[in-house]
Amino acid sequence: MLEALMQPLPLALLAVIAVCILALVILGAKVKQLSSYQGNVVTQKERGQFEKNALASSKRFEQKADEAMRLMHTFQKFVPKQFVDHFAKHGSSVLVLGHADEDDVAILFCDIRGFTGLSEQMSPQEVMNFLNSYFLRMNDPIHHNGGFIDKFIGDAIMALFDHPKGSNEDKATDAIRAALDLRYALNIYNQHRHNSDYPPINIGIGIHFGPVIIGTVGSDDRMDTTVIGDSVNLAYRLEKLAPVYQTDIVVSAQMLEVAQAEGRFESRLLDWVKVKGRLAALEIHEVLDHLPDEQKKLKLLNANLIKQGINYRKAKDWLQALSCFEQALSLNPQDYLATHHLAQCRLLQQQELPANWDGALQL
Repeated sequence: MLEALMQPLPLALLAVIAVCILALVILGAKVKQLSSYQGNVVTQKERGQFEKNALASSKRFEQKADEAMRLMHTFQKFVPKQFVDHFAKHGSSVLVLGHADEDDVAILFCDIRGFTGLSEQMSPQEVMNFLNSYFLRMNDPIHHNGGFIDKFIGDAIMALFDHPKGSNEDKATDAIRAALDLRYALNIYNQHRHNSDYPPINIGIGIHFGPVIIGTVGSDDRMDTTVIGDSVNLAYRLEKLAPVYQTDIVVSAQMLEVAQAEGRFESRLLDWVKVKGRLAALEIHEVLDHLPDEQKKLKLLNANLIKQGINYRKAKDWLQALSCFEQALSLNPQDYLATHHLAQCRLLQQQELPANWDGALQL
């Protein structure tokens, strides 16, 4: 977790202001003192000494101001400026322990596939070098699309999208575009890895939109910013479903609805599921815009059959469900999603399900 600091940005800004004001006051006094001598006869040595002292004071205060500014930039690396701006939007000018606001935001989780196995082949220093190289490339797609990184959690990234002067649609759209740009950035990174004889890596991305509590937690000598709520849990769980469905970007139906994605982004229904820590089921979808055209067309080609098969499964109409999934597989024999649904459907068909079963897979 990040090392938290009490009221970092306001203190740094106050320091800058105080130093600048003090410099102006002292320089003004020096100028006034020099002016008082204009009507009198002063030696060249005295005048030169006054000018030298004034110049030294000016340089010293400029250095202090630069130090304060560098300190502020350092604090911003631990507490993102956007986090403080979010509090300011809700009327709070400082970060204090226990402060909390509620807001609707888009939450994005991004994780490296198979990182544990990859890291076991590296030395500790190589692991750190690899992670920093990777994070450096993943940072820009998030910031470029109006988001900010809340936390690095091992090899995972948690980012928030809170368009300060925009609508909920803007926040959701920013997050989806960031996910697409993360995939493009990964392609470039893997090309560099290939040129250096390193194996390629892959990532999974999960995005959800909803209400969260944004605040500060900790103790008197250690504080951290945090984002909590069911929406955060959902975004995290969606990212964990990416490898289960062998897809790249998993989003909730609510996310697509808020982003008004129809006609703007290409996507298809993945499943109707219940994720860990949540009783209610939800629809999950995959975003396809980053894929090569041919691959995207094949996935869209059987999208309706996948959707129909899921609806038949929810109604426990196994024969119709299996028929839809088999047709979907025949249209795209390389599509893992159709294979996955066929296997799940056959397992469910042999189980004794409760009368109130809602058709959702428990994952």
